[in-house]
Amino acid sequence: MRLDKYLKVSRIIKRRTVAKDFAANERVLLNGRMAKPSSEVKKGDIIVLQIGDKSTAFEVLDIKENVKAAEAKNLYRILE
Repeated sequence: MRLDKYLKVSRIIKRRTVAKDFAANERVLLNGRMAKPSSEVKKGDIIVLQIGDKSTAFEVLDIKENVKAAEAKNLYRILE
């Protein structure tokens, strides 16, 4: 699944366009490398979002196309 779509489906970022802007502006790391919006996300990947001076890391636990809001937190685990 594309990075921008995963961030939206998992509700880490609310809108896909915002997720795309984050990646396009080099504010997303995927397994330690700068990620493009079209980067493929797989189970076990580590995503780091840089928001201002703060960075938050997430581990991808599952990938699904459609998820209810209550189940979205089951797709990832916060590491930092």
